[in-house]
Amino acid sequence: MSDVLVLFYSRYGATESLSREVCRGVDSVTGMSARLRTVPSVSAVSEATDDAIPDSGPPYVSSADLAECAGIVMGSPTRFGNMSSALKYFIDSTGADWMKGTLIGKPAGVFTSTSSLHGGSETTLLTMAIPLLHHGMIYVGLPYSEEALSTTTTGGSLYGATHVTWGKNPDLLSDEEKSLAVALGKRVAEVAAKLEG
Repeated sequence: MSDVLVLFYSRYGATESLSREVCRGVDSVTGMSARLRTVPSVSAVSEATDDAIPDSGPPYVSSADLAECAGIVMGSPTRFGNMSSALKYFIDSTGADWMKGTLIGKPAGVFTSTSSLHGGSETTLLTMAIPLLHHGMIYVGLPYSEEALSTTTTGGSLYGATHVTWGKNPDLLSDEEKSLAVALGKRVAEVAAKLEG
């Protein structure tokens, strides 16, 4: 069994809900298993403020998770058209993995949530893709053959799965958002399985 790392940061639960649908997609592929991880919040205080192990939810990601995974699907809430500082902080710490080539040739996908339809979700997906491409990863998006891309009135993009909360219940994903998140996880896992041979 090979793992696909589903790495996310979620402040209010919307991105975490999306990540669990991505995991369902990964787990639907024979021989693949989702490894769900998160990152701690960052603080303006320049000292460690979070415990090394979270009180609840998935464990924090480690460098070992990067090395052991067959692919990555990474998610963040949208912050002014970009990923959250917490996720960026982790990505910025992966220089040693970049030097070693830990992620070269592995497939990667991205997902995001935002509170408004035009809140910068596609730019967030693209800015999350940039460091993954610098790591030598193979970017996997969603093709128009995914019917939900043509019917959604909420989230969804060729660049990755998205969720729009409309400033309401962050956990309430539309059927199309669920479908596209599952499809993204499945596509990354299928590419990882093919690359493993």
